[in-house]
Amino acid sequence: MRGGRISAAAGILAAVATAACTNNPYPDRDAELPILYVAFREAPKTLDPAKAYTTVATQFNGNIYDRLLEYHFLKRPYTLIPALAAEVPSAVPLPDGRVAYDFELRPDLLFQDDPCFALGGDGRATRQVTAQDVVFQLQRVADPALASPVITAFGNIEGLLGFFERLGALREEDPGLAELPIRDQYARAGPIEGLVVEGDTRLRVILSAPYPQILYWFAMPFSAPVPWEAIDYYDGQEGRPHFADHPVGTGPYKMTYYDKQARVVLEANPNWYGVRHPEWKAPGATYPSEGMPEDAELGRLDPELVGQPLPFIQRIDFRREKESIPRFNKFLQGYYDMSRIIKESFDSVIHEDDLSPAMRAMGVRLETLVEPSVFYIGFNMEDDVVGAGGGARSRKLRQAMSLTIDSAEFVKLFYNGRGVPAQSPLPPGIFGYDPEYRNPYRQVDLERAAALLVEAGYPGGLDPATGKPLSLTFDTMDTSARGALVDQYLVDRWRLIGIDVQVAATNYNQFQEKVRKGAYQIFEWGWIADYPDPENFMFLLWSEMRRSRNEGPNSANFSDPRFDALFVKMKSRDNDAERLRLIREMRALLEEERPWIETFHREDYVLFHGWLRGVKPTGLSFPTVKYRKLDLALRESRRVEWNEPITWPAYGLAAVAVAVVLPGVFTFFRERQ
Repeated sequence: MRGGRISAAAGILAAVATAACTNNPYPDRDAELPILYVAFREAPKTLDPAKAYTTVATQFNGNIYDRLLEYHFLKRPYTLIPALAAEVPSAVPLPDGRVAYDFELRPDLLFQDDPCFALGGDGRATRQVTAQDVVFQLQRVADPALASPVITAFGNIEGLLGFFERLGALREEDPGLAELPIRDQYARAGPIEGLVVEGDTRLRVILSAPYPQILYWFAMPFSAPVPWEAIDYYDGQEGRPHFADHPVGTGPYKMTYYDKQARVVLEANPNWYGVRHPEWKAPGATYPSEGMPEDAELGRLDPELVGQPLPFIQRIDFRREKESIPRFNKFLQGYYDMSRIIKESFDSVIHEDDLSPAMRAMGVRLETLVEPSVFYIGFNMEDDVVGAGGGARSRKLRQAMSLTIDSAEFVKLFYNGRGVPAQSPLPPGIFGYDPEYRNPYRQVDLERAAALLVEAGYPGGLDPATGKPLSLTFDTMDTSARGALVDQYLVDRWRLIGIDVQVAATNYNQFQEKVRKGAYQIFEWGWIADYPDPENFMFLLWSEMRRSRNEGPNSANFSDPRFDALFVKMKSRDNDAERLRLIREMRALLEEERPWIETFHREDYVLFHGWLRGVKPTGLSFPTVKYRKLDLALRESRRVEWNEPITWPAYGLAAVAVAVVLPGVFTFFRERQ
């Protein structure tokens, strides 16, 4: 018997050691669950839908906060469809040039279950969504204390900016007002005239002037209904998180775990209208039956998907991966379901603009798309040296620096050629984009750049005040080794004309804080369209969107009355010849002023494993996870195949462990006898 016990102990040690060889980062019990695994690098600074304005935040908020409207998953050009609203409303002309849109909410909409709803009644876990919840969220957008970056867009709603001014004035007059519940503060400021609630489900939105893009804004989380209970409850007191870290929405998913440094988990929301009412066959809750001609060929209209209630995925598991190489390796092992291609592996993954044979053998699919995006190097136009205050001298400096950056080389070196060199803010696919246009300050010309520096008073790049090279600061948000290489390339290009640019690299949130405070000169940034309209790019340089004014997305703080006048005329027009003329005039002005050095429009290469279906690149930042479906058996078999453990080290370790443990086992049994 003693020998049997010893053999059993040795066997257990060997089994434990062998089991330890697995590299699976997930619990075995999750293998049979429809869980989508996604990597993220940095968590967003806030998840408050009134403030969050990044693609990273949209990964989470877009799935948690359902909107009145959304986009058709497959149709291009992009087409709005109803979501929480029963229909997409049409513009109703009103007297004095005003325009109204009538939204009718679906009946029987519920918020996700959450402890905050106990504030509205004992034992309550949720409640019905009403039109007043949409009004409440738009009041939050207009709350000066929140400094929402989109207040100007929603300022087209009659009376919204007046509410902003009244609420701010009341708080200044009565400091104690801020201690009242937020609903009481808003009530004191009075109603927003352009938001008229008629019963629980009807909302009329009145614009002071035509602004057709307003419907796009109702397809984004900024206008999603938010319960007042969540704002009152999640105040950071008594162990409760702040609302910025605890979203409460109506979408197909709800957040169940939030660790910014490691992991975020979204679970399917049983209160979502698509789950509770599949019989409605609502467009936003049912897999579509029509799309573009290529969608059928690419399997996106598979009969097993078409007409099925959403969502297919029950959990989205986001894991933080700061470094690109480990992140991509986990994709190759099957532990992430999708991935972008890292530079280091591009040549082994892509052959002649298509997947390599090795990747095809793995069943990987490649999806490509030139995004409606623009990436650029910006100047802080409120800075004394590079900004507008320096007049012609600073303008010539910006022009000279623009002439040194070779976008084609930049994209080839750092993005494996995945991008279109940018000549203006407008990308391909957006009205006003001209593939034949060449910006004279976006062509490399070091001789002309040197001449402009002489005209600017910096001959050879020397600062006459110091006799040394002009010293400038370049702020970036990428602290990785690759980021350092990108920064060094740009610095070296400017050094060719004698300018000394010092890099200040910080993490994403620190970078955002520096930009918010205006403590920067030059920065690198990008923009992916919220909606497919030239207004959504040109507004990035509109005075009303200055970061220094209201934390808007105009991070260059560019302000020019000529540009503003043209923008206001352009933004509300249909896509006609006059709109094109206005866009070209704006483009010429930006060409000369150079608040940006436009670099490229990104071409997205995304890899998906063959077990993931219902996939189509969007370009825009709208969520599509609810349309995706997993073949769990295929995923598990591929993971086993690609991660077969090498067991001999484990058995060797077991032998060592047995040699160490056995003497103690003999002693134990000898003493018991």
